[in-house]
Amino acid sequence: MNVTLYQQNVELERPVRASGQDHRQRTRLFLRVEDEGVAGFGEVAPQPFALNGDPGLGEVLEVLDATVALVGAIARREGALPPWARMGRLSNASPARNVACALVEMALLDRELRVTSTLIEELWTPLFKTPSQVTVSLLDAETDWLTEGATRVRVKSAPGDVSSRALERLRALRVPVIIDFNCSATSDEDVLEQVTVIGRVATIDAVEQPFGVGNLVDHARLATRLDVPLSLDESVRSLRDLTHIANYEAAAMICVKPARVGGLSSARALIARASELGLRTYLGGFFESPYARGVHRGLANSCVSEPSDLDNVAVGLGDEGTEISSVSSSFGFEPSMRVLASAECRPISAEIQS
Repeated sequence: MNVTLYQQNVELERPVRASGQDHRQRTRLFLRVEDEGVAGFGEVAPQPFALNGDPGLGEVLEVLDATVALVGAIARREGALPPWARMGRLSNASPARNVACALVEMALLDRELRVTSTLIEELWTPLFKTPSQVTVSLLDAETDWLTEGATRVRVKSAPGDVSSRALERLRALRVPVIIDFNCSATSDEDVLEQVTVIGRVATIDAVEQPFGVGNLVDHARLATRLDVPLSLDESVRSLRDLTHIANYEAAAMICVKPARVGGLSSARALIARASELGLRTYLGGFFESPYARGVHRGLANSCVSEPSDLDNVAVGLGDEGTEISSVSSSFGFEPSMRVLASAECRPISAEIQS
């Protein structure tokens, strides 16, 4: 097994200001896993620093060597790389391990599909043509909103008055919105006042994660006072979380982010369980490249009908066609040589290679 890590830094096409973080740049990690002459690629895009239960880039890099070492140990013991879906069972040790496992899992899945000359549609039968959701900010009056083609818009917000400029922009939208507080609300009134104001000029599909991670009591109380659905994002990390959310009646919708929950197999399990519990689900992301976004689109098309975060969001090397290259199997594309050549190549410790 030979493993190579590539780190690429990019600017977001449209900066997104959230209550606790200003998203302007993103670091993408590409992992190439080669064994017996066949290679596969994975990708995650960790945020720069830890926030609201999600790890920062440094934390992910710290645990990645150990995660790859574990895969190498399994390969030596069993005589073959572990199946891709097994990575989901190796996650949940920590938020950073979840992201690292998601990165390795995608690479293993890509490689497995290439070995068997299989297309992802044969593994994940498309049931939907999942529409796209885009993210903008009510907290930034300068950055243009790019919403063309989206069927829903997530608007980042925070407690306080909504500016007249933001209300003008909301009024011009022809699609519904999700108001995303990113854990910044401190009272029901923080949320209810904005819902009243924004509801006069736009159709509200949901309010997302107003209170802190794991605070199901306050979310459940607020849900009874809202006349729109409440959605949870940062609070969704495991099947146990879903059970608690349903038992508390703390939300009607959830956002599942593959990197946060430990990868694609874990995301599929969460989406299936959410459906059983009657929770509407959409797929979220962390500003990934067209490669991971394309993989997520394949996942979403198989199990998610709600608008999801699937479109390109960053300025890399030009248009999408320069960031991915076509291949005949697996996802049908891979990170282009231009992307890998532009990235910093980070060594994976030699002792863990097999």
